[in-house]
Amino acid sequence: MGSTTATAGSGGQAPAGATTGSSGEGTGASTSTSASATSSGSGTGGGSPDPGFQPCPETGPCKVLPLGDSITFGLGFDGGYRVELFHLAHQDGHEITFTGTQQMNGPAMVDGAQFPRNHEGISGETIQQIANRVPTPALRDMPHIVLLHAGTNDMVSSANGADARLGALLDELIAEAPDALIVVSSIIPLPFAASSVNTFNAAIPGLVEERASAGAHIIFADQFAGFPTSELGDQVHPNQAGYARMAGVWYEAIEGYLR
Repeated sequence: MGSTTATAGSGGQAPAGATTGSSGEGTGASTSTSASATSSGSGTGGGSPDPGFQPCPETGPCKVLPLGDSITFGLGFDGGYRVELFHLAHQDGHEITFTGTQQMNGPAMVDGAQFPRNHEGISGETIQQIANRVPTPALRDMPHIVLLHAGTNDMVSSANGADARLGALLDELIAEAPDALIVVSSIIPLPFAASSVNTFNAAIPGLVEERASAGAHIIFADQFAGFPTSELGDQVHPNQAGYARMAGVWYEAIEGYLR
């Protein structure tokens, strides 16, 4: 698996169709993870749970809402990171399902179990457009866990103020889903807008820490660190290996909360 990552500095103009283009499937799969977290209450990191907070029910599946843009939708690999995330949870005996109102995609079965093909990822959407879907329709089926990867399209259209817009979205999610665990990640590399990505990503842990310190059930997962550009199928969307890597980071962040 490659080890190069996007670095600071602009890389020219966006390729045609950058925000919505599809990518080729990668070969193999990686579950290499690099996640850090800040949770309310205990202040523990690395995805470790706050022992006083249990978002998932004692019986039945834990409902996970994948929220974001085309990377959440899974352009480039049918089902995106959700396929490997379901596999990781299933192999460890955790029962999860995915919620969301957008066009279902992904395989019919994973590990011999029916794969939940729901999600709330829409190609080309900015942070504000994602926020416009909260609470309706995104939270129509109230989730126990929200996985938020948002901001890639802002780097293309208007990077200035993206951190403030993300903060407002986090506040809305906290207000509308106060009993859910909100997992917000840095965005994966976008080589042609690397400087903007670095600036945006640097602000996210502080946004999370501020809200966790105020009592919100929110943690940070680092989807950028260690993500090689070789796992971008079209310089925007992950290939299969890249989506598997994302799944590993999400799983490391939430595994301690699953039953």
